[in-house]
Amino acid sequence: MKFNLCAGFVISLLLFTACKGDAQLHEVKPAEFESLIKDSTVQLLDVRTADEFNTDHLAHAMQADWTRKDEFARRTASLNKSKPVYLYCLSGGRSAAAAEWLNKKGYTTYNLQGGINAWKQDHKPVEQIKTATPISLAEYLSRIPMDKTVLVDIGATWCPPCKKMNPQIDSLAAVHPKEFILIKIDGGAQTELCAQLKATEFPTFIVYKGGKESWRFTGETDMKNIAAQLN
Repeated sequence: MKFNLCAGFVISLLLFTACKGDAQLHEVKPAEFESLIKDSTVQLLDVRTADEFNTDHLAHAMQADWTRKDEFARRTASLNKSKPVYLYCLSGGRSAAAAEWLNKKGYTTYNLQGGINAWKQDHKPVEQIKTATPISLAEYLSRIPMDKTVLVDIGATWCPPCKKMNPQIDSLAAVHPKEFILIKIDGGAQTELCAQLKATEFPTFIVYKGGKESWRFTGETDMKNIAAQLN
């Protein structure tokens, strides 16, 4: 009898632990997923490759390729753990694996069952990357005045750390309008220019003084770090 009671207790404990471990992972169908992501400020993450994302994606989605683990870890490090993360991929497999990984990091996740395939089968809307007029390197350099300090912010709308830092960069420029010029480049659209500038990771910040590059930083950073380079 004691053995049965102990065995029952262990089984119950294991079941409780399993349920507790999965408590933050939610699998939802397209209709429910759509209702959950109506607010454009939600953390919506496309875990497919950049090429897949460029073909089509959900509105307001950020992108981090689950198959490139280092990139995925860097980009998702900027996500807010106090808010849920909504994930999707092509058919749901990659995003489910990514969701489990994020759960272990302390995030609450919602995975789109069937991925973007199921989303489109339900006739729900998708977007494509908007084309932009290419900026040549010569045109870019012509925007850098010789007599001003310039901060160039190269990012993308789908980049999680860029999205997090954008309000901070805008605030810095608003507080110090006479101290430097802020130039923003859409790295997602200006791919050739980014290649020429060797800015292949986002965000990339470049400071110019006297028309010459004086400082560069790639990734999320503290505003004090950027402000110190503008003096």
